[in-house]
Amino acid sequence: MPPQTPKKQAPFPTREQVVAYIRDNPDHVGKREIARAFNLNAEQRPLLRALLKDLEKDGTVQRGRKRRFAPPGTLPEVTVLTVHGTDADGELLARPDTWDADELGPPPRVLVLPMKGRHAAAIGVGDRVLARVARDGDSSYVAKPIKRLASAPTRLLGVLAEGPDGWRLRPTNKRDRNEYIVRAADRGEGGLGDLVEAEIVPGRTYGLRMARVLDRLGDTANPRAVSLICLHTHGIPTEWPPEAEDQAKAAGPTPPEDRDDLRDVPLVTIDGEDARDFDDAVWAESDPDPDNPDGWHAMVAIADVAWYVRPGDALDDEALRRGNSVYFPDRVVPMLPEALSNGWCSLRPNEDGGCLAVEMWFDARGQKIRHQFRRGIMRSAARLTYTQVQMAVDGTVDDTTGPLVEPLLRPLYGVFAALSGAREKRGSLELDLPERRVMVGEDGTVLGIQPRARYDSHRLIEELMVAANVCAAEELERLREPCLYRIHDEPSQEKLGALRDFLRTLDISLAPGQVMTPHLFNRVLERARDTEHEHLVNEVVLRAQAQAEYNPDNIGHFGLGLRRYAHFTSPIRRYADLMVHRALIRGLRLGAGALEDDQAEQLAEIGGHISSTERRAAAAERDAVNRFIVGFLAGKVGATFSGRVNGVTRAGLFVTLDDTGADGLIPISTLPADFYWHNEDARCLEGREHGRVYRLGQPVTVRLREADPLVGGLLFEVLDDDGTAPAGRRGPRTKAGGPKGGRPKTGGPGRRHGPPPRHRGR
Repeated sequence: MPPQTPKKQAPFPTREQVVAYIRDNPDHVGKREIARAFNLNAEQRPLLRALLKDLEKDGTVQRGRKRRFAPPGTLPEVTVLTVHGTDADGELLARPDTWDADELGPPPRVLVLPMKGRHAAAIGVGDRVLARVARDGDSSYVAKPIKRLASAPTRLLGVLAEGPDGWRLRPTNKRDRNEYIVRAADRGEGGLGDLVEAEIVPGRTYGLRMARVLDRLGDTANPRAVSLICLHTHGIPTEWPPEAEDQAKAAGPTPPEDRDDLRDVPLVTIDGEDARDFDDAVWAESDPDPDNPDGWHAMVAIADVAWYVRPGDALDDEALRRGNSVYFPDRVVPMLPEALSNGWCSLRPNEDGGCLAVEMWFDARGQKIRHQFRRGIMRSAARLTYTQVQMAVDGTVDDTTGPLVEPLLRPLYGVFAALSGAREKRGSLELDLPERRVMVGEDGTVLGIQPRARYDSHRLIEELMVAANVCAAEELERLREPCLYRIHDEPSQEKLGALRDFLRTLDISLAPGQVMTPHLFNRVLERARDTEHEHLVNEVVLRAQAQAEYNPDNIGHFGLGLRRYAHFTSPIRRYADLMVHRALIRGLRLGAGALEDDQAEQLAEIGGHISSTERRAAAAERDAVNRFIVGFLAGKVGATFSGRVNGVTRAGLFVTLDDTGADGLIPISTLPADFYWHNEDARCLEGREHGRVYRLGQPVTVRLREADPLVGGLLFEVLDDDGTAPAGRRGPRTKAGGPKGGRPKTGGPGRRHGPPPRHRGR
């Protein structure tokens, strides 16, 4: 019998091919299925295992039940959901209980079908269900409930109102469109128009669910109610433990003994006009060393919070719990009591204060030659603002800045120029996302919305703070002390793929296969500069980035292009900086307040906690700014605004106004009558019959229809170029899906005229 010809070995798939196969198969797939798909033999399977391990390690895929793989954020086939609201058709929407929003971003849209069978139960908002889920497009699911689960009473914020049959509670969460019945006996001390915290009464009844008032928070007629809503919604701590408050009130001046006397150095603080605490001061001069021609000598001095807040005391426990300060337009929720944050730890002019300072020497190109840390006593020569400093350098001085221009401000700008050159050479991400300042009066009312000015004086302080942070990380590595680094990973392959797909629609390329660097992103931003897509491209590039975090394991900071980076410069408002100060004090043997062994052993847990409190604060601050802006626009219903489409969904278009930056929804039901396809690939709504197209980044003129500051919601309608509503509006026929001429490629079934369906037949 002739020998058999050995079977030809199939080529081993590339990383991109494996990822594409996992992404294109909606069900979780295991190694066996992948090996079969690529005809791999036994010798190639160890290579596949190693590849899948690498993909899982860098977050490109996730491992689910039964050792099966899927793209990040894919829900398991059976999961627990909590029903949180309804859509425009009255159908239930839910979110997965195990979803990590900090890691994965916003949860997917999950539509819950009615429960069927002999043991079917009524399901409503607040219920938890075990359900079998299936994909419905790239970013949404349909869930078939298996059983309703018991759950603790759900708490919510709302406004008390009168209803046709008694009291009602209207939630402040715009995702919850339901009202709740409040019996007179469950109203507590709440009255008409009061903001209250309530709990949903367990159990099911016909009609609306019932709620019980737990606490009256204030009158919604008070403009400051907006901040109260945000504080309670995001769980921001506001009350001080008596022990911590007493400890702060008992504090006194920092003793100068055993400290370097820096009071002859004319350090100054430079902050915004609305700054409430001053924890960093700066100084610079030309380096007198002849071996460093055209070089610079600079100092950054930071408030010595570690002297007042010792490991394990009441102040430390509360500061760790809060993690950071939270800044709203009308108030600040500090990490430390006011007696410290605005008192003993604040570097106020002409007052002695303890500091931890770093001296730095740079050459003419901005490269650091050396640095030295000192624990000292300082006296701020002046409290300056960014505007004041910029005007002085540009030639308009006042009584405070006039004497400081030549001896101090010019050298500071010289250091800035050198450091900026070094930054440009090493490469760092240069996003241009304008911020807006909400100006609030003493009574809490919004006086106006203004773009925040962006001067070289802002960049000057940023460059010096970055340099000081680098020195802190390098010093702790030199000392072999534990360090809580500020790390920023490269973007994931999945996010890069989505970004490439979007940029392709704008004829901007981001070539695959390259080693990702900030330089590549900056080229994309440069391509979009001075075009109608500039702001949008900056936004999507930002969304593609990984989230920065605090971690004792250093992987560098991708966005800044730095190998070592730690937050050192704001210990009044960030617990991470306080930990870095303590580690430096311990390593350099600078006295009391050093890092203790038990905290050093818990750096990973502390880093995870304060990373989450930072994200919580950022979400609360965004929410507050949005609600204040909505309140400002509430008196402008019917007015016309220009804006741009910043989101396209089956529900309609999300638009950002040009002047205020406010975000709102143009419901799809208000668009001109047509049959609309939601083209997810092109990120647009396409009208099949009349050819209207609404796409991401498109400029639009809109009329404000509704503004509700209590829920932070804005509703608009789109207008033609002449300021009139488009002709033919009669309640549109709409459908979500893919390309014309057949079943949608992505998305799901849509809606036509007539009553909403009970379910979508899936």
